[in-house]
Amino acid sequence: MTAPWTAVDDGLRLTVRLTPRGGRDAIDGVETLADGRPILKVRVRAAPSDGEANAALIALLARELDLPRSGVALVAGATARLKTVALTGDAQSLVGRLKAKIALG
Repeated sequence: MTAPWTAVDDGLRLTVRLTPRGGRDAIDGVETLADGRPILKVRVRAAPSDGEANAALIALLARELDLPRSGVALVAGATARLKTVALTGDAQSLVGRLKAKIALG
């Protein structure tokens, strides 16, 4: 299975499927879409209105990956369930943290 992230010059680009009003804030693991693309499943308690779910996604990823909020940015999919998130930092370190969270989740 391929990973839902891509290394870039300043960190990682992460493909996320966000479930708002998911009952809890959690990283649920990796899933493959029907077209074969891998995604990271994430759920948040926040509603999908006024950008609340997007803000909760950024806060969750920053907290779980031990990054400052400024190191996590939504770069595509603001109004869609599928989103692209930029993580700033050392790509290898970020991949290690993501793999640890997925294994624990």
